[in-house]
Amino acid sequence: MRVLVVHESLFGSTHRIADAIAQGIQEVKPDAEVACVRVGLASPDAVRRADLLVVGGPTHVRAMTSAASRRMGLSAERGDGRPHHAEPGAEGPGVRDWFHDLPRAEPGRPAAAFDTRADARLAGGAAHGIARKLRHHGYELVARPEGFFVGDTEGSLRDGEIERARVWGAGLVHRRPAGLAR
Repeated sequence: MRVLVVHESLFGSTHRIADAIAQGIQEVKPDAEVACVRVGLASPDAVRRADLLVVGGPTHVRAMTSAASRRMGLSAERGDGRPHHAEPGAEGPGVRDWFHDLPRAEPGRPAAAFDTRADARLAGGAAHGIARKLRHHGYELVARPEGFFVGDTEGSLRDGEIERARVWGAGLVHRRPAGLAR
């Protein structure tokens, strides 16, 4: 089994969640070939070879990031006036841009979507938009889109979210597309 976990991460939280998802998959399926890569490195060829595609990104302005929201996020200052420290490669393409080159999947190809988001009323989430894009490209979801929570404006993950992501990833392995509600 080949699994590709594709993520966009500006400051590292979404990257840590993607790594935990990949770890959970690997724990349940030790013989699986699991790769966790940033969107700019997820080639169409690697996507085509994957038996399971998992895609995630941060939530900006209640949805997937856009070029403008990424620029704003990368140039924003923290509350103390110091700039955020972006993850290496964060200036590259985002998930929304990556979908433009995503090849159409063969029917029944399994996929899952996740995001990182604030746990606040009306905060929104990117996972549902990612799931829509995956379905638009012919993928079938094996799980409902999942959100993992950051605890503050710095983007640090809330306690327990790494473990929750690992468990969620492990649960993806044996699921089959089941016509989940859109």
